[in-house]
Amino acid sequence: MELRPPFKQSLVIAIDFDGTIVEHRYPFIGRIRPFAFETMEALQIKGHRLILWSHRAGQKLDEAVKFCSSHGIEFYAVNKNYPEEVWDENDSRKILADIYIDDHNLGGIPPWGEIFKVICPEEEITSIEVNKSWWKRK
Repeated sequence: MELRPPFKQSLVIAIDFDGTIVEHRYPFIGRIRPFAFETMEALQIKGHRLILWSHRAGQKLDEAVKFCSSHGIEFYAVNKNYPEEVWDENDSRKILADIYIDDHNLGGIPPWGEIFKVICPEEEITSIEVNKSWWKRK
C-alpha cells in the first residue's frame, strides 16, 4: 500500500543541503541533484514554507544559503523554526516541521520528482508555472 497523504494546507518542510539539494562534497558544494530547485520552487509556489536544515554552520552555512539564493530559493528560515528565533546552545537543534527531506532517511532520498508527487499528489510539477527552467540555469 502506497501512502499518499492528502496535504491540503501549507506545510513547513525542513530540507537538508548536502546529499539532498546537492551531492555530498562537503566542505565544498556538490553538483545540484536533478530537479531539486524546480521542486522546491514549485513547493513554495503552492504556499509551503521551506526551512534549510543543515549540519553546516558559519561560513559554510552562509555559502549554502547564498548558493540556494543564486538558484532562486529563499528559505523561510535557516536552521531555525522561524526567522526571528534566537538559537541557544542549550536548545535542541531539532527543527519542528511537518515533513523532513534528508538523504539520511530510511531507504535514502527518492528523486525530487517523486518527493513532489508525495507532497502534492493532485498535481504534476510540469503544470506549475516556475520562474526558470532547469535547462536555462547557469
